[in-house]
Amino acid sequence: MEPRIELLAEKKLVGKRLNMTLSNDRTFELWHSFMPHRKEIKNSISTDLYCLQVYDKNLNFKDFNPQTEFEKWAAIEVTNFSDIPDNMETYTLKGGLYAVFIHKGVPSSFPKTFQFIFNEWLPKSEYELDNREHFDLMGEKYKNDDPESEEEIWVPIR
Repeated sequence: MEPRIELLAEKKLVGKRLNMTLSNDRTFELWHSFMPHRKEIKNSISTDLYCLQVYDKNLNFKDFNPQTEFEKWAAIEVTNFSDIPDNMETYTLKGGLYAVFIHKGVPSSFPKTFQFIFNEWLPKSEYELDNREHFDLMGEKYKNDDPESEEEIWVPIR
């Protein structure tokens, strides 16, 4: 599973966010609150969904564990921040260099993909993990809980 390397431009996102940890995963709650209202967002660029993880700027990922708190977003990309629904927030994804991996399968198989990325590919690559946003991009090939589902995993690198 070799990634493609992309230089991402800044993106404007609108959505909802929750603080969580891996041991207190509130992803279902976040998406359950976002999906019924996503069509209220004006100026959307596409139907692609962003699942964004924002970590503390001082976090050393060697210290990351199941109790490490982070902010997770459910969002879509917009052209501008005008006319934001009352129950939504804005976020500017800074962009930068990313390694993009394709995860194929159901969410329960994610740990295997992440282990490959962080324990095999990244240590053997010429890149280092950068302290910027990580995100999953769920486009037209994404099918919730389907073994044929595909989504992109964007890992910030330098």
